Amino acid sequence: MMLPVLGMSFLALVLSGGAWAFAPIGGGASTHVSITGAAVLQKVTEVCRAIAESEGRDFTPTGNSAEELVQACLGPKATGEVSAAKFKSALNEIYIQNGQVDRDFVNSPAHHFNSEAFAEGRRLITDGVASIKANVQMENFQAARETLGRILHTLQDFYSHSNWVDLGYTEPYANLIRPDLPLENLADVSTPTCSDCVSGGFCSNSILPNILNEKKLTSGYMGIFSAAKPKGKCSHGGAADLTSSEVPRGGISKDERRSDNVALHTAAVTVATTATLRLLDDIRGAAGDNNYLRFMGIARSAVVAFVIDTTGSMKDDILEAKRVVNEIIDSKKGTQDEPSQYILVPFNDPKFGPLIRTTNPDVMKTEIAKLKADGGGDLPEMCLSGLQLALTGAPASSHIYVFTDDVAKDIGLRDTILALIRSTKSTVSFFMTGAGAGARRRRSGVESRTATFETYKDLALASGGQAIGVTKENLPQATDVIIDSSTSALVTVLQRARNPGKAETFSFLLDESLNNITIYITGKSLTFTLKNPAGVTQKQNEVSGELGTVQTVGNLFRVRLASNKQTGLWEISMNSNQPYTLKVTGQSTIAFIYDFVETFEGPHPGYALISGRPKAGMPAMLLVSVLGRKGPASVKVANVALVTVSGSEVVSGALEDMGNGEFLVTVTKVPAGEFVVLLNGTDVVSSTVFQRQSTTQMSISKVTIKAVVDRSMEPGKTFTLPFTVMTDATGGSYKISARNDRDFKMNVPGSIAVTTGGNATGELTITVPANTPSGTDVTLTIEAVAPGASDSNYAVLRLSVVTKVTDFTPPQCEVVSVSVVDCPADPAACSSAFWQLSANLTDGVNGTGITSLTHRQGAGSLTHTDLKQTVVAAALNASCCSLTVELVAVDKAMNVGTCRFSIVRNAGPPSIALSLPLLVCLLVSALFTTSLRDLLI
Repeated sequence: MMLPVLGMSFLALVLSGGAWAFAPIGGGASTHVSITGAAVLQKVTEVCRAIAESEGRDFTPTGNSAEELVQACLGPKATGEVSAAKFKSALNEIYIQNGQVDRDFVNSPAHHFNSEAFAEGRRLITDGVASIKANVQMENFQAARETLGRILHTLQDFYSHSNWVDLGYTEPYANLIRPDLPLENLADVSTPTCSDCVSGGFCSNSILPNILNEKKLTSGYMGIFSAAKPKGKCSHGGAADLTSSEVPRGGISKDERRSDNVALHTAAVTVATTATLRLLDDIRGAAGDNNYLRFMGIARSAVVAFVIDTTGSMKDDILEAKRVVNEIIDSKKGTQDEPSQYILVPFNDPKFGPLIRTTNPDVMKTEIAKLKADGGGDLPEMCLSGLQLALTGAPASSHIYVFTDDVAKDIGLRDTILALIRSTKSTVSFFMTGAGAGARRRRSGVESRTATFETYKDLALASGGQAIGVTKENLPQATDVIIDSSTSALVTVLQRARNPGKAETFSFLLDESLNNITIYITGKSLTFTLKNPAGVTQKQNEVSGELGTVQTVGNLFRVRLASNKQTGLWEISMNSNQPYTLKVTGQSTIAFIYDFVETFEGPHPGYALISGRPKAGMPAMLLVSVLGRKGPASVKVANVALVTVSGSEVVSGALEDMGNGEFLVTVTKVPAGEFVVLLNGTDVVSSTVFQRQSTTQMSISKVTIKAVVDRSMEPGKTFTLPFTVMTDATGGSYKISARNDRDFKMNVPGSIAVTTGGNATGELTITVPANTPSGTDVTLTIEAVAPGASDSNYAVLRLSVVTKVTDFTPPQCEVVSVSVVDCPADPAACSSAFWQLSANLTDGVNGTGITSLTHRQGAGSLTHTDLKQTVVAAALNASCCSLTVELVAVDKAMNVGTCRFSIVRNAGPPSIALSLPLLVCLLVSALFTTSLRDLLI
């Protein structure tokens, strides 16, 4: 197995140079992360360049950092800042799932192509690709990325664990992602494949000559718990492989660069990278360029997500939500702050949903215009059910706004909502127009109403949002919060809460990169004084002062600092005996992302993501990625600490600099209670110190719950998921609960008996309705509660529903004619001339039929006949500046046929000669090819 490196920047690994070992951590290593990162970077660059060319603009990144790539890809002419946080987060999701294969499937031959499990390994890849394509089509990008990480591990292991490169092949094995093609010339179980390595370690030329001469495909056997293997078979090798001590001893793994395998190791890395590129290209073809970039996290950060109560008394609130959406769409169009996605979830009683998700602002305007206040009766509403849909349907780190004037009927979802907030790191803010006098009375009474509104406040605080109580008449003044946060590079500088309130002074650093700095304070009966580094002050009752403007509405104070703010240490002195919250935000591309992780042992130890709360009684570990204005080299990190939001405890962690803005942080003593992450450093560009804080509160637990997703679900079938509950506390009966956001029927054990300091295993089942569309993702939350409700923890999993694929053959194409007579010999004159290409495409009589036909390389216009026809005639009018063009045909089963055509200019005028070999359609839908001859039809 190639050893996992989690959390390391793909750019660090791509640019670091060297290819020495598939090692867990260290610069210059050839790892799953570096291989994946190199391929992802190249493919994203290709797609961004293709889109820029089609739009008639240049694609010229100012540097090779993720930040500069995203800026160039999204359009350098758009005004405003753009953050690369989504891109880095998406990459980390892929990397982490890739690495966790070595933990979750350590003893599975199929996941690593060990023990000649070629058919089983290919099935994992092809099933995974089908799942990814279906997820992307349904815009369920996170589920798709997690699956991608897992199957890339398996794909890359093939080249390290098999004898493919030993056989002399320098191109990837096409048949690994083509289930319609046979796996040929496999060594059967009775065929000896290796000679004995007397030294017991690794020997060169250990594969038998007849295996090499006959081009027989084999892989090493791996035994973690047993030394048994078929007679005469190769072993994987290494200290953890028990079979390597059995004759024939040794191993054929190319995970590490050793003196006996330098050339083979390098060849394995090269071919694995090419194989990764071709698999990504297949997904790109099925997704289309724009969706492929969204899948990879290339999108503006801002997401507008509304959860709206549509009961009878909400007419004014709905009108205000409509106004805000229209203002955001109209005012931010064409800027980097233009939202990348719009989400709308209505709720009533007893209904909630559906989730409406779109990238088209006009669709959002239309959908929100349809909302009307109606019904509701005299019962509480389904507020948290609507919020659950938004949390699972929105991208991670989204800002979600809930409009309601009443209590939640589904208050039992509170713990599930809290788990989803922590898992997604999304921020939730509530606009509560029924919190004051005159709100509707309910049979549940005033006390129940107060308790529910307190729940809203608790959830807002846990997420880093605000709970704003205003009258309906004053709601328009409060919604400026939404417009403030609809920005592509929003960061939090400080967030604190006090309950009960007390007089206290809070300090925070403002750096030169920050713009649009806003301070939000919620609470009643409070005063505050703001002071800048020069000692200038402004109080809460000064509406317009030297430091900024103060807006008061309901329980919200909104302070917008003047644009000529001073950098340095600011202070705000709060005074109140009532509960209050304080939050300082701004716009900057200096930011950080993080994940709590834990170590795992085994043949290839590494780090795995913690799905729930970190484990109590041991150090907390975080993988932190820091983003700068000009890439990671433009920031210097001084300190990373865990800070209690409702207290004053600050615990710094030990930093291990992994290079290129990536840090492994270890906090020995974790604060008690809820905490967030605080990062301090220096912006090299301006030489000013900066401060950034995470928004999502976290705490530790002595309970752990784990489950592993190893396959997709099928419509009409029941899916069984085992899970394990562990505790370091007192044993007993642990209450188990589980919920899914699709409301699929589940069978869940009510409790599990766990011994003190022990663990116990249970299983739940989910029944998928037969009419569930392929590509649907299901977010499952499992919670375990200790006896007496003294402690609890959760696991959040994303499952995919995928219809079984039976059509594996991609569309094919045939050139009809090519005309280049209009192209000038002088390249400088190409922009005003065109060449023509005609081709016929078909999915065959037994195929599912072509559903889309596009061109993605080269500028030009494409027309075609009805796609429902068995043979589709396509005509491309291509610019003479585009010497190579590509047609992409996708069928209903998401098989991709890619046809590339090229022309070459003659040196002499006036005609252009055609490169005859390339007159033929190059059908590269197989993607993995062993020779050019195999591509020609």
